[in-house]
Amino acid sequence: MIGEGILLECLNIPEITEILSVSRKPCNISHAKLKELIVPDFLSLNENDERLMGYDACFYCAGISSVGMGEEQYRTITYDTTLQFAKAVKPNPAMSFVFVSGGGTDSSEKGSMMWARVKGKTENDLGKLPFKQTFGFRIGFVEPAAHQQHVLKLYNYIGWLTPLIKLLFPKYINTMAEVAHAMYMLSKNGYDANVIHVNDIKQLSKAYLK
Repeated sequence: MIGEGILLECLNIPEITEILSVSRKPCNISHAKLKELIVPDFLSLNENDERLMGYDACFYCAGISSVGMGEEQYRTITYDTTLQFAKAVKPNPAMSFVFVSGGGTDSSEKGSMMWARVKGKTENDLGKLPFKQTFGFRIGFVEPAAHQQHVLKLYNYIGWLTPLIKLLFPKYINTMAEVAHAMYMLSKNGYDANVIHVNDIKQLSKAYLK
């Protein structure tokens, strides 16, 4: 859901001139500045993969819910796959890497919530790679982009509550456009923090729209 939404919104950002969508399945989106690479298993990617070279930033939006999963399986999908992909894009001082983690991620890696520890370790170890800067996007509720095809079933049931959530709980919700704007601004200008929260996203989006 996040990957498709960010892709749609980034296509609307004029300053972004070329996008490579890397996914397990075709995205079924046609656009002049969009290229596509189908990779059934990200763990199969080699380090410094030439197909992924030449980009200013990587917005890594792949992920899965931990519900019903053991720690080893969840770690393989969330930690191992992300780090393998990060190494495949050839970490370098000219490239930023954005990892969509989530609110509640545990930077100490010692908390009681398994998923939070795994995501915290993923954020921490991405930060050890020689990118320009890495960011953990600790998003909360994200309003889908217009014309999105892949939306979590939960949103189909509670989407009508979005205006109320915006009014009563503004610190827990962003639009997909706000998240995309924030990713673009961070990749271009850097930031004084590596962990990005909902309010940071709002402020960065406002800065882009000025």
